[in-house]
Amino acid sequence: MTGDAAIKISGLKKRYGATMALKGIDLAVAPKELFSFLGPNGAGKSTTIRIVTGLTRMTSGSVFLNGYDIEREPTEAKRQFGVVQQQINLDQELSVWENLDIHAHLYGLSKRERKERILELLVLMDMEDRAQSLVKHLSGGLKRRVMFARALLHRPSILFLDEPTSGLDAAIRRRIWGIIKEIQQMGTTIFLTTHHIEEAEFLSDRVAFLDEGRIVAIDTPESLKSGIGEWAVDRVKYGRLVTSYFKDRQEALAYKEEGGFTLRKVNLEDAFLQMTGKKVRR
Repeated sequence: MTGDAAIKISGLKKRYGATMALKGIDLAVAPKELFSFLGPNGAGKSTTIRIVTGLTRMTSGSVFLNGYDIEREPTEAKRQFGVVQQQINLDQELSVWENLDIHAHLYGLSKRERKERILELLVLMDMEDRAQSLVKHLSGGLKRRVMFARALLHRPSILFLDEPTSGLDAAIRRRIWGIIKEIQQMGTTIFLTTHHIEEAEFLSDRVAFLDEGRIVAIDTPESLKSGIGEWAVDRVKYGRLVTSYFKDRQEALAYKEEGGFTLRKVNLEDAFLQMTGKKVRR
């Protein structure tokens, strides 16, 4: 996959003073793949996004986007991607259309191209009726959709999403998930950072567990979970929550009857916890 990888990261390290935020990241993301970084706050997810999008200089290593070196060929590399950041950074005093039109102009689209592309993206985001609404009057979920539209204006082949559903309620998060999958189905490579277990599990083709600046595992969600079992039983022991894992449901049920209080399917956080001794949510 490394020969035709959409995203190729090798030996990526980042130091902030005495703190090593990234300790040597190696990965390759295939074209049209939806790849997720899953880990707790402070694991290095946003630092990675900032480096691969050219916002922060790496200490050492290399990043290639569709074959372009982000440091040696920054102009060409940056043409390959769009990015949706965690913070809402739209112009609140402008309308949805004005926000998109300004950025489309910066991308070099003609007046006709801008109009056609903005209309196309407003349909994709189900926001045709909000084109003239001021951004400051939109809900958090609608503002996030505008950010998706802005990131896609120049038809990038790669889309970076840094905690794109942070601060949104469950219903709006699921609406955003539908948009993300639709964008992937259009042929876009997506690199997602998140600490939402269900988000990574639902969306991802592959997931990397990131902990304290290191990748501790990379695989499909199903393979990562199957490594510890299919069923989990939670029980309280000496005032602490203890989880046991089982391949067989009947065995798990028998164990639950001995004093467990929850029988459930294993999730990605269980796999992360087994590998690191930590929970994803902090």
